[in-house]
Amino acid sequence: MTGRIAVTDAAREAIARLEEVHGRLMFFQSGGSCDGSSPLCLREGELVLGPHDRLLGEAAGMPVYIDEEQDVRFGRPEFVLDVASGPASEFSLEGSEGVHFILRP
Repeated sequence: MTGRIAVTDAAREAIARLEEVHGRLMFFQSGGSCDGSSPLCLREGELVLGPHDRLLGEAAGMPVYIDEEQDVRFGRPEFVLDVASGPASEFSLEGSEGVHFILRP
């Protein structure tokens, strides 16, 4: 566990495959209602972080951020990053693999 993030082996493998194609990655768990329960996987720096975004830790060496209000609503838990079958958000990089990341408290 790095920070408040643990990573499953399946998620670690997906991150490694995506990094080979896209380079350094970042994850962002938004507080929005559209795909708000799934973290976005983006190229590092692709999302400009705001003053209320907080670093939770790292997943396989990649930073994971969360909106501070969302973190408070969740109760500031430790999280597990995993991967599941099925489509991802249209903006998240893992969608090309037919999977989506899940960030579970």
